[in-house]
Amino acid sequence: MARAENKETVGPAARMAAAVAKRLRQKKGWTQEYEGAQMGFTGAAISAMERLIHPVSDDMLVQLERVLGGGTGIFEEMRELVRLEKLPEQFRGYAPIEQKAVALWLYANHVVHGLFQTEAYARALIAGGHPKPTPERVDELVTGRMARKQLFDRKPVCEIELILDESVLRRPFGGEEVMREQLVYLAECARRSNVNLQVLPLDAGLGGEYAGARGDLNIVETPAHDHVTYLEIQGESLLITDRTKVSVHRQRYAKIRAQALDPRRSLGVIEELAGVRR
Repeated sequence: MARAENKETVGPAARMAAAVAKRLRQKKGWTQEYEGAQMGFTGAAISAMERLIHPVSDDMLVQLERVLGGGTGIFEEMRELVRLEKLPEQFRGYAPIEQKAVALWLYANHVVHGLFQTEAYARALIAGGHPKPTPERVDELVTGRMARKQLFDRKPVCEIELILDESVLRRPFGGEEVMREQLVYLAECARRSNVNLQVLPLDAGLGGEYAGARGDLNIVETPAHDHVTYLEIQGESLLITDRTKVSVHRQRYAKIRAQALDPRRSLGVIEELAGVRR
């Protein structure tokens, strides 16, 4: 039953990768065992990939390009397509926009923004969700989330601004060590030249105003220098391009920023919670 279910859920990009890999292997006259040995996998793993029992992994695509690609880059191109279709359905439309962004303005008030999560934090968060995903699905989602980090070092540079509600820093996932590692990583990110990280303190609403009350906010500047808003809640998403609405979101974000601690004080809060000494 599990094998049949796997075949039904494999996306078209993974199906195409498996079909192309099988044909190229057969053209070379290789057995599955021989190909697996060249790639660092077992023959059974190659068989499972070709029969769609276990969809092709990112590591396997890298090795397929090396041993079967012949310099064409065909499997390298498939990597992005396979990664995309393994993402949560509600996120697939936004993922390419995020990766091409000129600038990002992000606000998170429940958990650490996905772009800034460590692998252990992401795994704890995803595995603990409801309905509970299978271990294989957890691996896929974690891999996809970690792949987003390529944006930090992309050329041309993407300017990234993140404001975290202080409650996010105090809400642990996966245990004390996982959370400490996450806080240390946030401090490292804050020191990047293309990252501005600020903390919205718990007492931000004491003065009668609290701009972050409406939840997470993602605003993107595209290569064409347009601005779009991405919102996600309860497994549903909304991509907003209406200029009037996006303008309101940008103004609201500016209010959140104004109520947040400055970057230096924000870094101090993160380091203090992480137990880091300067």
